[in-house]
Amino acid sequence: MSRTRAALLWATLGFYAAIVAAVLSTSWLVRLDWQVMLFRPYKQWPEMHAFLDYFVVLGQRGPTAALVAAWLGWRSWRQRTPRPLLVMACALLLLNVTVGAAKLGMGREGPHYATVMGSNEMFLTGDIFPSGHTANAVVTWGILAYLATTPRARRALSVIAALCALGVGATTVYLGTHWVSDVLLGWAAGLLILLALPWCEPLITRVERIVLGLWGYALGAASRPRAGALRPLGPTPRPVAASARVADEQRAVAGEPARIGAIRLRATGPHAHPHQPDHPAHPGHTGHPEHPVRPVGSH
Repeated sequence: MSRTRAALLWATLGFYAAIVAAVLSTSWLVRLDWQVMLFRPYKQWPEMHAFLDYFVVLGQRGPTAALVAAWLGWRSWRQRTPRPLLVMACALLLLNVTVGAAKLGMGREGPHYATVMGSNEMFLTGDIFPSGHTANAVVTWGILAYLATTPRARRALSVIAALCALGVGATTVYLGTHWVSDVLLGWAAGLLILLALPWCEPLITRVERIVLGLWGYALGAASRPRAGALRPLGPTPRPVAASARVADEQRAVAGEPARIGAIRLRATGPHAHPHQPDHPAHPGHTGHPEHPVRPVGSH
């Protein structure tokens, strides 16, 4: 991790702690929360309501994770490495653990369920602090910038991710589903995960090697023949010299001179003439030696 990234990480962590402390102490930030909630932006600009109902989906975990995972899956296939998908999985795991634990631990109620005017609504039955939509927008779209391979692409994707995260956070405040402090803490929570990802790179690299090793083993096992596989039928071909020796032994048993066997061995050697017959005809006979031609007129 570079010094700049480390400085940003500690600054964001300090901002995160300051927001939590301001809400717990019911400071000016809680008064701002109530002022914006009572202003009811969705009633002030109702013409934007229909569009923002769809726009806020950019921060919903299911659709955005599926969309980004499809893109990173294509990149993994092109680059022949599972690293893009592993980075996304690691970031989403950190998001679920850290943001989920904060939500359940502080138990803050949302604006629509507030019970006491001016209170911070902490440690009740809610789960909206920090804003999950906002943190998810920061992490999901920020992963694309984190995995960019060129400085130009990284800058462009960082701007797109920032606009999506800012827009989703502001939309939740407009719709009245989150306090302003929820959105501020959601931005900080998502940014902390992106800044801390380099610390997870050794673990990601180790898992990547394991996955590639298992994939290579699976491909090798698929290419090897299975045990007990059927073999082609038919006799196993024997060398020419061995066949010639067997033929010599058969001729010797039948009383044929061994001279013919020697001629056969020479004929099948590497310097044999291509037109030299295997069995020279006997004197006075024509045709194949095993089937001599009978004299004319014989019965």
